[in-house]
Amino acid sequence: MGKMLVLGAAENPDRYSCKAVKALDRNSYDVVAVGFRPGFIKHIEILDGMPELEDVDTVLLYMGEKKQTEFYDYIIGLKPRRVIFNPGAENPELLEILKKKGIQVVKDCALIMINTDSF
Repeated sequence: MGKMLVLGAAENPDRYSCKAVKALDRNSYDVVAVGFRPGFIKHIEILDGMPELEDVDTVLLYMGEKKQTEFYDYIIGLKPRRVIFNPGAENPELLEILKKKGIQVVKDCALIMINTDSF
């Protein structure tokens, strides 16, 4: 299985993106964190910008619809198998674009999915 990309990652332990990075790491997934500010979540570096990545299986979105627009081409270019729209990240426009590109779209809470073995 490829990398799990948490897009919209933040160091703040109260943020769900931070909790998702920790949960993925705890469950032995190969996790990459990309956010708006560099930093660290435990030993995992938060990259900023749009770093070149290979072998991305899943993108977990933790950013609002307005901020997603600049990332459309980046997400598509990663060629993920699926994109998970977490609560608050729903975006009908991007959802349709991804479906047309043959990318699986999931509207669910990744934390619940991870913790209930439905990830």
